[in-house]
Amino acid sequence: MESKRYKYGQSLSDIVSSSENIKHVAKNSLECGDYVLAMTNNSVYKIRKAEENMFEVSGGWFDRKGMSPSKINIRGCTWGGSVINIGMVAACGLCLEFGNNLITTPIQKIVVIKADRLN
Repeated sequence: MESKRYKYGQSLSDIVSSSENIKHVAKNSLECGDYVLAMTNNSVYKIRKAEENMFEVSGGWFDRKGMSPSKINIRGCTWGGSVINIGMVAACGLCLEFGNNLITTPIQKIVVIKADRLN
């Protein structure tokens, strides 16, 4: 499929193709109790998978609002607009979108800590 460059940004097919090469953490790769640390431009978020499709989140906005930890859904990761990959918990260069409509600044670094590695 030939890619077209548009005046404003990338085509949807370009975005989908490039998403396969982004360093990310897939929702289906996490077990209950696993942690993901997502370092954005402005904050650090500590995310623990609590149950299927629900995460316990602290740090960043949740700390500033006195709401840590919050049990919340993660919608996925966005390129900063309406295009979202719902299979991702965190992805370098993308913004994290929570179920309360909060969208972070782009993620710079991700650390995964598996529950079976914790003391």
